[in-house]
Amino acid sequence: MANGKTKFFADGAKKETMLEMYSRSDIAGLTTNPTLMVKAGIANYKEFAVDILKTIKDKPISFEVFSDDFEEMEEQALEIASWGDNVYVKIPISNTQGKSAAPLIKRLTSNNVKVNVTAITLVDQVEEVLANLKAGVPAYVSVFAGRIADCGVDPLPVMKKTMELLAAHPHVELIWASPREVLNVAQAQSIGCHIITLTDDIFKKIPILGKDLAEMSLDTVKMFYKDAVSVGYTIETKSVKKS
Repeated sequence: MANGKTKFFADGAKKETMLEMYSRSDIAGLTTNPTLMVKAGIANYKEFAVDILKTIKDKPISFEVFSDDFEEMEEQALEIASWGDNVYVKIPISNTQGKSAAPLIKRLTSNNVKVNVTAITLVDQVEEVLANLKAGVPAYVSVFAGRIADCGVDPLPVMKKTMELLAAHPHVELIWASPREVLNVAQAQSIGCHIITLTDDIFKKIPILGKDLAEMSLDTVKMFYKDAVSVGYTIETKSVKKS
């Protein structure tokens, strides 16, 4: 890491990959969500989470509620929080009707539940969350920079403003969520973002972070040449006489 401040969190739901990431010294925590679990073929939510927590006990890990009803969401959150001291409960910024989860966030943190407020894309949402967190209770705000960028909007101003707001909340950390490329790691580091979540495919590219661009150009040329030679490509050409 360029500035030594931004922590890497592994994002995924495949047990073997999660445990591999957990064992790495450069991985400070882990996150998952229902969508990733569905893609990984997880059938029993609690069974999967409790099994993972048998090994992952000393790094923060986030599991998300999935009800759309705030009362049931609260019950799920309290249950998830009971699974381990290192568990953060992911609470979406709203339900599917767009109703704010702020009152729920206030109740949960008042009960000392560590939350990871997710699916945030607006500074106004960050401000609303901060107004409802209990001081001193650790929490994350996950701003989905990648999804902001997918809409054709530069996420950097949102992330910078969020970092400014969090200066008055030392118990709250910003997660740069849904990164799309290694550039996002450099961007997160440039503003001192606390955490960035990375999927396995981006982790594999981390070693080239900061690589000399001339060297990258030459490596790309070599790759094209090697791949063409490996399959024996040929092109019949007419001989050209040099004058």
